[in-house]
Amino acid sequence: MFRKLHESGAPALTLTIDGQSVAAEPGETVAAVLLRQQTPATRTTPVHESPRAPYCMMGVCFDCLAIVDGVASTQTCLVTVRDGMRVERQFGRRSVLP
Repeated sequence: MFRKLHESGAPALTLTIDGQSVAAEPGETVAAVLLRQQTPATRTTPVHESPRAPYCMMGVCFDCLAIVDGVASTQTCLVTVRDGMRVERQFGRRSVLP
């Protein structure tokens, strides 16, 4: 559904989303990269497990929450990609236990 409008020519970064290697450009947010994936959902809701995907892209709605480098409930629209970053979709209720 979503795609990049143009290629910047900048060296590509590689991050993993749910164990799959994905290319990104410097300066992109994690949410923007997630929206280009086959399944753009970043999480499911705690009660009904409804899929959610990035919506506002400015840190207001919290629909873009995912696990980034082991930190749960990270707002992916506010995080710039880094080479080697690990992203996991967050399913259901967040566990507070280690």
